[in-house]
Amino acid sequence: MNVEELVRDALRETAAEQPPAGPGWAERVLAVRRRRRTRRITAAAAATVTVVALAVAVPRLDSGPEDVRPAGILDGGNTTSAQPDQSPPRDLIAAGRTVLAAYYTTQIEQRTTGTGIARRTYWLLDPGTGRYEKDTRWSFVAVAPGLRTAAVLERTLPARRIGLLDLATGEVERWIPVRQGVGGLAYSYDGTKLLATTYDGHPDAQEKSSGAEGDVAWREPFGETPRTGFVVLDPAQGTAGLWRRISTEGQDLNVRSDLQFSRDGRLVQARIIGGRDGTQTFYDLTGAAVDAPEDERHLRSDVPARLSPDGTLAALGLTKEVPDGSYSSVRDPRTGKEITKVRGAELLAWVDERRLIAWERSAGTEAYEPRLALVTIGSDQVRWLSGPRPQADSLQRPWEPVFARR
Repeated sequence: MNVEELVRDALRETAAEQPPAGPGWAERVLAVRRRRRTRRITAAAAATVTVVALAVAVPRLDSGPEDVRPAGILDGGNTTSAQPDQSPPRDLIAAGRTVLAAYYTTQIEQRTTGTGIARRTYWLLDPGTGRYEKDTRWSFVAVAPGLRTAAVLERTLPARRIGLLDLATGEVERWIPVRQGVGGLAYSYDGTKLLATTYDGHPDAQEKSSGAEGDVAWREPFGETPRTGFVVLDPAQGTAGLWRRISTEGQDLNVRSDLQFSRDGRLVQARIIGGRDGTQTFYDLTGAAVDAPEDERHLRSDVPARLSPDGTLAALGLTKEVPDGSYSSVRDPRTGKEITKVRGAELLAWVDERRLIAWERSAGTEAYEPRLALVTIGSDQVRWLSGPRPQADSLQRPWEPVFARR
């Protein structure tokens, strides 16, 4: 790589960040590149990169497809990799420490005249190539922080064992048997615990319904779930704890009603159908219902981003739409008071304390085809990370992202 290409790469990565370049910028850039470039090129470029650092003040918001550097996928720091012309993506999408670790599509498999199963097909990020590879072996995938391991379930649900998949080799390193059938998986925020949601029936059951104009749609049976409880596992040791029952009596639930850990991993959180969207309830690790933790009581179960990395901000739901975009609320997690609004129709994952990844629609389009976008608190501008996601049809549903922290 010549000096001109090195400078162009430095400009692209610096422009992707919101704050202006600070002291020592050139040294940090060159330190990263020394791992890949010869000593001769690094020395020749040092003075030029310093000039570029001083010149860059305004971030470039939509720069097109970026170079993928596989060696930096696991330790990519603050780099951003965007693929605004790809949907579903073929190449790495990432911002800061947050990475699109996988995505899946859903196909309705009809079983009887009026019933079916929503079956997922996953594409997993290969950390060696920086590309998403189709893997049809799994019905459910949860990616651990660090992007080295994924917990997987085989095609038949509920499953009687959980696999720990090495994402670099594509091989299952360990199988953990479970006595109760499992249909969903979730890692704790620090990755030390794995939560398995148990079911005594298929969690992705569907039923056919007809609209007023004769159009056919598939949906989950309303208010019913075969969920039975949960098991907490230690993935490092490959051991499963005691199964804990959670009663669903008197609750309206979706068929797939997977549980998630609270931020500190001491409780589990469940979504329920209540008087408002996003209603949630909490249980301790014995299965007993408890009050919501102070910093999560104002969150919504239908907003995936939840708490910022430092726990000081809460991502909430859509609050405002304008002709060329949408805005969601950012609140104080302890009081529920709104602090500000940020671009985005659905807040999916925090990148850092100021930036999030969201679904947002493109301006000037009639159809609602959202794109993954990098949005920033205090700015109305977005940076597109993916191409527009097409609308679903009656049997095929659009791709859904799975994020993890590197």
